[in-house]
Amino acid sequence: MRVLVVGSGGREHALAWRLAGSTAVTEIFSAPGNSGTALVGTNLPVSDTDIDGMVKAATDRSINLVVIGPEVPLALGLADRVAEAGIPCFGPSRRAARLESSKSFARDVQDAAGISGPEYRVFHNASAALAYAEYRDRPLVVKADGLAAGKGVAMCANLEEAKSAIMMCMQDRMFGEAGETVVIEEWLHGPEISVFAFADGENLSEVVAATDYKRVGEGDTGPNTGGMGSYGPPTPWDETLAKQVRSEIMLPVIRELAARGSPYRGALYCGLMLTDDGPRVLEFNCRFGDPETQAIMPRLVSDPAEVMMACATGSLDDVAPVEWSDSPVVAVVMVSGGYPGSYETGLEIHGLEESAFDDNDSMVFHAGVSHAADGSGHLVTSGGRVLTCVGMGDNIDQARHHAYGRAAEIRFDGAYYRPDIAMLASGQTARIP
Repeated sequence: MRVLVVGSGGREHALAWRLAGSTAVTEIFSAPGNSGTALVGTNLPVSDTDIDGMVKAATDRSINLVVIGPEVPLALGLADRVAEAGIPCFGPSRRAARLESSKSFARDVQDAAGISGPEYRVFHNASAALAYAEYRDRPLVVKADGLAAGKGVAMCANLEEAKSAIMMCMQDRMFGEAGETVVIEEWLHGPEISVFAFADGENLSEVVAATDYKRVGEGDTGPNTGGMGSYGPPTPWDETLAKQVRSEIMLPVIRELAARGSPYRGALYCGLMLTDDGPRVLEFNCRFGDPETQAIMPRLVSDPAEVMMACATGSLDDVAPVEWSDSPVVAVVMVSGGYPGSYETGLEIHGLEESAFDDNDSMVFHAGVSHAADGSGHLVTSGGRVLTCVGMGDNIDQARHHAYGRAAEIRFDGAYYRPDIAMLASGQTARIP
């Protein structure tokens, strides 16, 4: 099987790395890929938003399976175009991908499927949104309706913050067209977890969960980011909760989309808040998360190529049940100084070996990493989220120790990472510097 992985982040490096371990895969291509995906396959100079170019690349290289990592090409209809070319694709159609590309659409699907979530309202003009925020006058969550690279959600503790978030979306257009419509939700309380499953349009695999850290600062302070770290299995996760989430939340979504003529094939993500009244849905995404993928791919026991091909061809029930390991994994994201705001690029990275992993205890997935333009072969930063250090172990303390041990060995000017990823899960009170 010749596989093309679409995307260029840490998620895509993790997917390419895990697919390269499949006995069914003979060759891995990544487009555009990064310095990490180049270690396990061949990078192609095609942007993940160049739909025509991506289809041509897949056709020219006789690709047997396309695996789409990021949300933007899904929203642009890449899966539809790949399928039209006769190539199996792991990723939902443009219509099904609205589950992520439109938060108002996702809430409509959720309501129709009878799934519990926060109280919410959808607004298409700023004055009505401001009036509603003033009427509620309590902590609220303001979300840009469209895709905003994980940064379109504002947790607003008071009325002034809510008003500011609304104006940034709808007047200042901080997120462009994505903020023309906003969804305002009640602020829920409880542990937050990310749940993932494979879907083939009708059937759903066993689920796996991880915890994602979205705020940039220690103790969940500062602005939202694309993700600062992850670990799994989460502390509150157990078999009973897994069965409940699968049967009462994720399967109903698959069935509702199928009933609408938009069968969902690919990775389904559900962001949950575990409230005192039970699990409530915060959001759905139409792909594996980043950095959660870096924390769950090492736990995937089943052959990824076999499972993804089954999803793409509507035959998930014909393969063995998807198996996930319970061994703890901790992922710590290293970012450029200034992220998620402005930051420098081209900074040389020291201590990062030219390999996907060193041993069975830790590995590093590349994201904003590239080779220096001077031809020296040095690795330099090329993005805000630079890399993810992943640790495994017999328990969460060991996994955390190995992840932070790798992070401590890697250096570049302005490098930063949160010192408290998986800290509470490990029972530790002392943070790792």
